[in-house]
Amino acid sequence: MSITKKDAIIGFIGTGVMGRSMAVNLMKSGFKVIVYNRTKAKAQELIEKGAAWKDTVAEVAREANVIITMVGYPKDVREVYLGENGIIKNAKPGSYLIDMTTSSPKLAKEIYEAAKEKSLYALDAPVSGGDVGAREARLSIMVGGDPEVFEAMKPIFEAMGKDIVLQGGAGAGQYTKMSNQIAIASNMMGVCEAMAYAKKAGLDPKKVLQSIATGAAGSWSLSNLAPRMLSGDFEPGFYIKHFIKDMKIALESARELGLETPGLELALSLYEKLAEKGEENSGTQALFKYYIDKF
Repeated sequence: MSITKKDAIIGFIGTGVMGRSMAVNLMKSGFKVIVYNRTKAKAQELIEKGAAWKDTVAEVAREANVIITMVGYPKDVREVYLGENGIIKNAKPGSYLIDMTTSSPKLAKEIYEAAKEKSLYALDAPVSGGDVGAREARLSIMVGGDPEVFEAMKPIFEAMGKDIVLQGGAGAGQYTKMSNQIAIASNMMGVCEAMAYAKKAGLDPKKVLQSIATGAAGSWSLSNLAPRMLSGDFEPGFYIKHFIKDMKIALESARELGLETPGLELALSLYEKLAEKGEENSGTQALFKYYIDKF
């Protein structure tokens, strides 16, 4: 069970903020890429770089032998994979399916079983690292599925990321991503509160950041997103609306597991307040506005 770079035809479905950069890096690594996105304009850069455009998900599935998806919500994942014109009904037997969307662990298991019935190999492989990690091919990739399928797809993952770990069977990638999002949710509150506190205390928050980012308080969000907050840059590396989606998936999953997650619940409530004020398309660092502007 293997596929060479020469033989691989990668279908990439979903070319938004993250997907576009991931597809570019696959092309830079020498893979042939065909693309589909609901809005063709968002795939234009890839087309100009040499990616082939297809008009439907079904067309991509019929031509590619590796199909990667990076779409928005679990409902989109379900439609793209399990719909009448979706991947599983149209892909060639022996094709590899890799969902890199942050989605439901339960849905990942369902897709795995449906794929298996059609002699298709499915992995759930959500990522972390934001827009910067996607551009620089430094994503952390958390994978669930069969070990032999993971090994076959490793060269493809290596074109997009650096920290690539098989976490377990089907759904394990999504469970791991939920752990990631739970950690980020409370951490983002801490980062915003720390910067707001420094500002209220009359300090230069940038100098404070210089002191605390490399100490025990250090985190990816503190080093990468706090500077954006302080400069007033709230453009999305990761949309608030998508983070709300992720937190809701994590909360539902935690409840299924019988786990209380009060930090996650509080973070979700704050981000929902931001969304109600029209910030759903801002980056997650816009939580800083909650503390400074006091909506």
